[in-house]
Amino acid sequence: MMRKGCWALGYWVLASVRLRAAFVAITLTLAACQMPEPYRPPAAEAKPTPVPPNAPPVQIQPGTPPVQVAPAEPLPPPVVREHKLSPASQALVSQAQKQTAGGNYPVAAASIERALRIEPNNPQLWVELGKVRKAEGNYPQAENMARKALTMASGDGKSQSAAWQLIADSYRARGKNQEAVEAQKRAETYLR
Repeated sequence: MMRKGCWALGYWVLASVRLRAAFVAITLTLAACQMPEPYRPPAAEAKPTPVPPNAPPVQIQPGTPPVQVAPAEPLPPPVVREHKLSPASQALVSQAQKQTAGGNYPVAAASIERALRIEPNNPQLWVELGKVRKAEGNYPQAENMARKALTMASGDGKSQSAAWQLIADSYRARGKNQEAVEAQKRAETYLR
């Protein structure tokens, strides 16, 4: 008997919750159906009234003369900045160059990558890693390393020239001679 009463009470609670939920859903649906006001164009501007023929003439007063602006000062020369390797990075680069000369390219690349962990924004290290990639025959990767160096070498003509030289060598090795000539010209412009 007790169970029957609990069940009936639960049924009515559930029914009232459903009824409330339905009421809320209907109310929200009807509120969403309310139409916004229709578009009304702005009122037309009033037309100027015509001047009667016997009206006195209107005197126009001169405005203020334009302000004279002083000529701009010339821009300062670009900042010339030369990236230098730290002693630790220099030691790792020297080690990598010896390893590259010995044909041990994976170890040479690992040495340069260690130096890059020390100085990740030094374009010279990216050029050195590109030289290792070029030596192992991975010319597209060598070009990518040189382009990465170019993004960091603004104002450093020596690093930009080395990066463009590496790009030219990469193009030449892949038989893209026209692109190699253009990259070579760009490398030479930074040496002047």
